Amino acid sequence: MKFRKHISLIVLLLVSGFALAQVKFEAKVSKNKLGVNERLRVVFEMNEDGDNFTSPDFKNFTVVGGPNQSVSNSWINGVRTYKKTYTYFLAPKKRGTFTISQATIEIKGEIYKTTPVKVEVTAAVEIPKDPNDPNYVASESIHLVAEVSKTNPYLNEALTLVYKLYISPKIGVTNYNELDSPRYNDFWSQNIDVQGQKVENVTYKGEDYRLLILRKTVLYPQKTGKLKIEPLTLDVSLRVPTNRRDIFGSRIMTGVNRTISAGSKTINVKALPEAGKPIDFTGAVGVFDLDVVASKKELDATESLQVKVSVNGKGNLKLFKLPKVSLPSSLEVYEPEHTERVKTNLGGMQGTISDSYTVVPQYKGKYPIPSISFSYFDLKTESYKRLSSDEIVINVLNGPSSSSTSNSNNTALTTNKQAVVLNSDQFSFIKTKTNFTSTNTSYFFKTKLFWGLLLAPFLVIPLAVFVRKKKANRDADVYGNRIRKADKLARKYLSNAKKSSGNKVDFYIALEKALHNYLKAKLHIETSDMSKGKIIDLLKGKQVEEVVINDFVAIIESCELARYTPIDNVTMQEDYDKAAKTISLIDKQAR
Repeated sequence: MKFRKHISLIVLLLVSGFALAQVKFEAKVSKNKLGVNERLRVVFEMNEDGDNFTSPDFKNFTVVGGPNQSVSNSWINGVRTYKKTYTYFLAPKKRGTFTISQATIEIKGEIYKTTPVKVEVTAAVEIPKDPNDPNYVASESIHLVAEVSKTNPYLNEALTLVYKLYISPKIGVTNYNELDSPRYNDFWSQNIDVQGQKVENVTYKGEDYRLLILRKTVLYPQKTGKLKIEPLTLDVSLRVPTNRRDIFGSRIMTGVNRTISAGSKTINVKALPEAGKPIDFTGAVGVFDLDVVASKKELDATESLQVKVSVNGKGNLKLFKLPKVSLPSSLEVYEPEHTERVKTNLGGMQGTISDSYTVVPQYKGKYPIPSISFSYFDLKTESYKRLSSDEIVINVLNGPSSSSTSNSNNTALTTNKQAVVLNSDQFSFIKTKTNFTSTNTSYFFKTKLFWGLLLAPFLVIPLAVFVRKKKANRDADVYGNRIRKADKLARKYLSNAKKSSGNKVDFYIALEKALHNYLKAKLHIETSDMSKGKIIDLLKGKQVEEVVINDFVAIIESCELARYTPIDNVTMQEDYDKAAKTISLIDKQAR
């Protein structure tokens, strides 16, 4: 019995010793679910010292702090406890469920890996303010506000969403990035160009602020009921004054990174009334006029005319169909050509849409184009209205009236034919005689010019071979050609910015214009209608690396913020060099 107890004790000691000697290397996160405006702490912990630590790539996060390394080594009752950690602080780039991949380290010649950790990033959440938090000054000095023109619109009624950034004069903004852009689900949306927007001095909540309009969007709801507009979330780099002062008595500024959100908005969309709704109603909402015109009212058979149906005014012009033209079967009608001349501003869509029909009559006679009817919902009176055009009569003057008439006309033409009388002088204009004269009798053969022209190709051939070989080598250098082309593009687009390097405002205006002109030329798009999110998607579609895309967007944002942020010549030169390098990299990588 005692022997068994000794055996059990020995086994227990061996197991305990094995457990104490076992190497542990694991990843721990501060939370598995967080908002896009929160920070995530990731700790890689080991119980034995190791070398060659390799962290994950954190591709869906921005590293805002770390790695911070700490080591603790203690002896308690003769038992050694060792712990070494690498700590990172991460900011999410977007919403979604992401995996923090494995970290690796070498301990006693063996490679150890952590277990991947899944983290869910949700929409922005409310974070309670702590007056003792060093970020409190920043949180009270910058605000992102979303203003909606209407919260209870009708279906297909325009409403405006404006994002405003209020910045206290006490702080400075060095850069900002969009972490999460709103998706306008169940809305037709159109962004309004805000480039060149001036910074305004305004009063917000009873205090002086600087106002910058970040985005203006016109929305047309496509569903009824409660529709949610998702928040816009920004990651902003700030310079905030501290309580410390320099030798001149000025406050020392410190850098603070702040995530701000405009908050979500809920729109209650009303359905259009069923009472009095016309049968032919196609969803037009606004105030409109109807115009139906014909390019000709008198013409001959087989000639063509255009019948144009136009609706002009203010409303959801791109979101409904025009009424069709009903014409007699004896008129040949082609598919209409649709034209839209519509501008979208903060008031919504304004302009004209039209269908142009090409009509060809086959027989003479008078053909009426019946009245055309168009109905819409008038927002001012909140009632349906109907517009009707006048009847148009097309008079075909000349042409066959019917098949029998056509045959009789053909017979008459045949009987009235006259015989053709031949003239014996019909070929008199052709000359049949000529006088020849002798040419110059001097000889070119065996002259100096003759021998020179004869030998010239043999002298040029070696030079041509040399030039062609050089060109072939240059053409074969694909990577070098791309570098030369990219550097040439960078110099081309940034030349105006280089000339304006002495003036901060002119420099950043020229730099921003150069970046947008480059995108227009490279991607064949109008960047004034594009958000940063869409530009990022397009560059990703061209297989441009994410680091290069982030640098490009950061330069654009620096241009936007430079108008009210203190900038020195060194920073301007750094932004210029960064822009040139980024344009070159995009041109090399874009497929």
